[in-house]
Amino acid sequence: MGADNQQERPSGIASYYITGFVDGEGCFSVTIQKSNNVKLGIQVIPEFHVSQHQNRTEVLEEIKRVLGCGYIKANNPQNPKDLTSVYVVRNLKDIQNKVVPFFRKFPFISIKQHDFKKFAEVVGLMGKGKHLEKDGLAKILKLAFSMNFGGKYRKLRLSDVLSWLESSETVRQKLAERQV
Repeated sequence: MGADNQQERPSGIASYYITGFVDGEGCFSVTIQKSNNVKLGIQVIPEFHVSQHQNRTEVLEEIKRVLGCGYIKANNPQNPKDLTSVYVVRNLKDIQNKVVPFFRKFPFISIKQHDFKKFAEVVGLMGKGKHLEKDGLAKILKLAFSMNFGGKYRKLRLSDVLSWLESSETVRQKLAERQV
């Protein structure tokens, strides 16, 4: 195969290149935050992202092209020392229909496969609306906190977030009692 014609590469090799690249530079994560705009008071946001120095964004462009979704942005535009760009997918349908199937077809051979499986389970539960039910949300929260080194870098503890869930349930019950 000639170096001039990248199109000669079989797509499987290009796809496994993407998997390998994401293994080193990517992350599957589930952001958790309090929100008055959602039923249970806790918003769950699955995210897939890959970062790279802003001078080498062609790999991010290729990943975006192959997956057919997401966007590329400056990682931290407020910090002039941060010279990285990041490819981000946050849309649940795109994650369900494009990101998860891609990495199921071209799996990781490292420990990242464990996080991916948990991420895919969270996305599957959300696709079924389980994040809108107390028990389903609790399961999602436990999965999310078990990812990425057991939530080592999270600012909150799982017990704190589960207490939010309990307190939001108590508030809803009191409001329902007042309406009866």
